[in-house]
Amino acid sequence: MAPKKRLGSRLAAAFGRLVGFIAVSALCGILAAGLVGPSVAAAGVTVNNSITFFNSLPGELTVDVPSQSTKMVTADGQPIATFYAENRVRVTLDQMSPYIKDAIIAIEDSRFYEHAGIDPQGILRALTYNFTQGDRQGASTLTQQYVTNVINESHLSAEQGEQIILSGQKTVGDKLREMKLAIELEKKFTKDQILEGYLNIVFFNRDAYGIEAAARHFFSTSAKDLTLPQGALLAGLVNSPSFYDPAANPENSLQRRNQVLGSMLELGKITQAEHDAAVATGVDLKITPGRQGCAAAVIAPYFCDYVSHLILNNPAYGVELKDRERVLYRGGLTIVTTLDSRLQAVAQAQVDATAGANPDKWGAALVTIQPGSGRILAMAQNTVFLPAEGKFDTQLNFNVDSRDANGNDLNGAGGFQPGSTMKPFTFAEWLNEGKPLNGVVDASRRTYPLDFPWRSSCGKVLGAYNSAQKNDGAADDLQNNDPGYYRPMPINYGLYNSINTATFATAAQLDFCGIQKMVDAVGLHSGLDGAQVNMHQLGNLLGAIGVAPLHLANAFATFANDGRYCTPIAVADVSDPTGRHLPAEAAQCRAAVKPEVARGVNAVLQDVLKMGSGVYINPKVQSRVPVAAKTGTSNNNGATWVAGYTTGMATVSFFGDTLEGQQRAGQNVTINGTFYKNIDGYMLAGPQWANYMLAVAGLYPAEPFPPPPPSMSPPQPTPAPTP
Repeated sequence: MAPKKRLGSRLAAAFGRLVGFIAVSALCGILAAGLVGPSVAAAGVTVNNSITFFNSLPGELTVDVPSQSTKMVTADGQPIATFYAENRVRVTLDQMSPYIKDAIIAIEDSRFYEHAGIDPQGILRALTYNFTQGDRQGASTLTQQYVTNVINESHLSAEQGEQIILSGQKTVGDKLREMKLAIELEKKFTKDQILEGYLNIVFFNRDAYGIEAAARHFFSTSAKDLTLPQGALLAGLVNSPSFYDPAANPENSLQRRNQVLGSMLELGKITQAEHDAAVATGVDLKITPGRQGCAAAVIAPYFCDYVSHLILNNPAYGVELKDRERVLYRGGLTIVTTLDSRLQAVAQAQVDATAGANPDKWGAALVTIQPGSGRILAMAQNTVFLPAEGKFDTQLNFNVDSRDANGNDLNGAGGFQPGSTMKPFTFAEWLNEGKPLNGVVDASRRTYPLDFPWRSSCGKVLGAYNSAQKNDGAADDLQNNDPGYYRPMPINYGLYNSINTATFATAAQLDFCGIQKMVDAVGLHSGLDGAQVNMHQLGNLLGAIGVAPLHLANAFATFANDGRYCTPIAVADVSDPTGRHLPAEAAQCRAAVKPEVARGVNAVLQDVLKMGSGVYINPKVQSRVPVAAKTGTSNNNGATWVAGYTTGMATVSFFGDTLEGQQRAGQNVTINGTFYKNIDGYMLAGPQWANYMLAVAGLYPAEPFPPPPPSMSPPQPTPAPTP
């Protein structure tokens, strides 16, 4: 560049600084006039106009609680997940290390406890520096910075990020308004309150807003336990979180930290020895990455997802979805769930062992309900929430409905065919109509033509059992899983051995409207759309409509609870940062099944594991605790189940096809190195259920099931069982 051009540039720069000096001098005059007040109004028109202008600026600032992270925990206090738009955990000033308090004041506003919101001395110092050095030095006090952060946070919370004015974009008017607000703020709050508010709101990193989150993120510690070098490093970071980022720019960060330490020494906040020892340390980070949402849940990501949908679907948390999202991600809630971390750990281990990383993507799921309370104690499946090499990934929850009762999304798979686990509800209606527990039915019948005289007091139409219609209008033969059972037999024998023809023979003597009422009473419905499971469609006697494991478990929990049904709940308590309680879930309980009927069902289902379709499941279960169960398998073996319960917990175990359409047959498949010609409920779902129950049943002590009344089992001519 030519000498004349270089000289011209220097003159232009000097002139610019001179103009800036004059402008800021005028600004100081206005501020001085505003601070002195009306007593100097007679000194001249200029001062009077300055006072009028400054006093006309807004002085009210609403200081709302800044956005805070929401935490979801188990019933026993273990963390599940954190939700945040800004990762912030508010702490009080006495929960912060003295080093961070001294460090932030030393580097950002050394006269913080002396000024009244603005620092004229600091403004003049910065002005002189900028004018003489041709550089830029800020003069905002901590109070002014707090004002800016409060305003910006209000814009972010209201999703008005475009209204945020960055420091370099502020006009003289913006700066004056900031100063006026700072002065007024100091009249309303103490210095300690302002310092506390500032350290809780200031930005350190995209995963760390406020000092507590910053301490956890960079050093895996709390704000209270920050050391001198740690506190100094974080204090230096706020000036430029990216430039001084210790992970990305450690040299810049160290230089800035040492500058902070020098300021602390100069102000007498630390000794020379403390200064020298701190300067001698490295960055020494111990970063804890931010984990946001259910995809990053510590445990139970699918249960977490279910709970988050319950909150987001609940109008008690906001009229519109965006309002509810703001509460969840910015409201600093503490969501206490019903999950028992002890049960959850075992459940997850079991589903992973059954079908963890199988190449054909077969699904395994477990869910446990507490009878009498409806509390969901465990919910697990063998998949990962996000794609991972060698893993079966899905975001669908195998255990819950696709939608809730109001049609809101629950992100559930929509249920699976329950197969023979539906049979106890037909049997329950048999007992409900006063028929004997050991009455004999003709299980030899295999066809039910279109004109068969089914009974329906509510006038609904029934047809043939027709997996496929024959030309003569009759249905295909009804099949049992094994030969040798096409004969008259006691109904209890037919149930615990899971004989299809016995279930149809039972239904042939019942009012289908009663069967319908029984199924409705225990809360069973289509997992796909919430519709009623229409028991007038004969295939549903054998579980043709998909139901969610959660609601199947809750139906059996009704039997365990002496016939009393309770709605399933997952959210035990919700509170905001002030301790105010928000709407949670409370189980609605009602009489659903007559106690003597429930006891009759329990008596027969205890025999499933002793001598019935579940006899090959681990026999230690029944010797360890009073337990009842029912196995189930869909027509094509693509869905297999064990629904088993004690008086303390009801658990459903599922193994099968969970992919779209759920049409794959569970036949001629290899799982964990074992070939299966046909998968049955006792083969994979059975051991999964048994191993889990053996490990956890003692945590919720079980009493013996009350026996049914003697009148329910009168002497009957019992056909001899066929081997």
